[in-house]
Amino acid sequence: MLVRWIINTIAIMLAIKFVPGISYAGDWWGMLLVGLIFGLINALIKPLITLFTLPLLVLSLGLFTFVINALMLLMTSLISAEFSLGFHVTGFKAAFLGALVISLVGMVLSCLMPSQQQHIQRN
Repeated sequence: MLVRWIINTIAIMLAIKFVPGISYAGDWWGMLLVGLIFGLINALIKPLITLFTLPLLVLSLGLFTFVINALMLLMTSLISAEFSLGFHVTGFKAAFLGALVISLVGMVLSCLMPSQQQHIQRN
């Protein structure tokens, strides 16, 4: 879980760097909190929204997942604003592009990490 949290934080930092409309004004601790909030939203709220939008996911052949990911990033921005963490997403377009960057970076970093099964088998 710690690895997933760090991966999410790195992915968000890269989205901040490369996507216009996503900004952060704070320190490292705040960025770690933003990563934690994003992870909690994805773990707790995203499955419910995915369940309720299942017909749209089927009709769009899964492409609606990108919209859901953008909404999760917008929700992270709203919650971060409540805690004055300095993370801000200016609109749906920025959230959509940011969600794409975060998904791609997360996927690449996850592939580079050794799996838990391999770690267990070595010990």
